[in-house]
Amino acid sequence: MSIGGGIALFVIGAILAFAVNVDVEWVNLDLIGYILMGAGFLVFIIGLMLVARRRRSDTVTRTETDPASGERVTRRSTTRDDVDGI
Repeated sequence: MSIGGGIALFVIGAILAFAVNVDVEWVNLDLIGYILMGAGFLVFIIGLMLVARRRRSDTVTRTETDPASGERVTRRSTTRDDVDGI
């Protein structure tokens, strides 16, 4: 969601900065477009970092049979690969 939101902000900002030629006295649409483009870029980068961080964790699922009760037990463990120390 954050990657798509960042792209949307960037596109809306680019439209305001480069395609809209309307003069409004109380607001500068070019400046708002540049601000939205910067915010969209930051949201996009943060989204990429969160996706990369999420993919770095591995989930291992093991299913075993409990010898005492005979029931199947599923254990899920998550291991993290802390290469960057994040």
